[in-house]
Amino acid sequence: MKENMIYGRNPVIEALTAGNTTIDKLMLQEGLHHPQIKEILRLCKAQNVMYRFVDKRKLDALCEGGNHQGVVASIASHSYTELSDILAAAEAKGQPPFLVIADGICDPHNLGSIIRSANAAGAHGVIIPKNRSVSLNATVAKVSAGAIEYMPVARVTNLAQTLKKLKQAGVWIVGTDLAGTQSHTQCSLTGPLGIVIGSEGEGMSRLVKESCDFLVKIPMIGEIESLNASVAAGVLLYEAVRQKLEKGELS
Repeated sequence: MKENMIYGRNPVIEALTAGNTTIDKLMLQEGLHHPQIKEILRLCKAQNVMYRFVDKRKLDALCEGGNHQGVVASIASHSYTELSDILAAAEAKGQPPFLVIADGICDPHNLGSIIRSANAAGAHGVIIPKNRSVSLNATVAKVSAGAIEYMPVARVTNLAQTLKKLKQAGVWIVGTDLAGTQSHTQCSLTGPLGIVIGSEGEGMSRLVKESCDFLVKIPMIGEIESLNASVAAGVLLYEAVRQKLEKGELS
């Protein structure tokens, strides 16, 4: 059985009912109509937990012969934080919010590295979407090299709507994109700030891109057109750190 998973109808029902375990997604065997399966589906819909139907062979492979009873749940290695708590923590420090928004990062190594860089740069939190994103699994925790224990991560249902709320709260949202009209060193990255890092292959989603206040690009001198997502995050974060230190926003 792979780590960060629970299986079996009763254990999954208990996890969904108790609310002490963060279930990221659930896999159900195709073609089952047991009453407990229906109860699991009801709980998933009530709690907005993602689920999908898969072939029995996939569940067999995940459980390595264990009796999964047609249900396997993927659970988070680390608990999530509310966005309001991240903003409150920044206010308690007397600092403008400094956030990283990871839009559709599916590689756990990239998300782990982003969390590590965010912590090193003094950011107050990382925001990820509930869908189209890797969860806080064991690989993310390992790659973060311990930073996940200190860096709050909020998981939101609608990233574009979250950015809208942040903007209404006075946070400027900057996105990294090849269509940016200025380099990351030419724009102001001080004050309340959210830095959006797009997915590894497609970059930012359309709605997220449209929600940004401005777009910046990192100059690429060689033949490759873009940087790895976590590397791009580090470049933007530390340009923001440089500017914020000059203004006394970080200490």
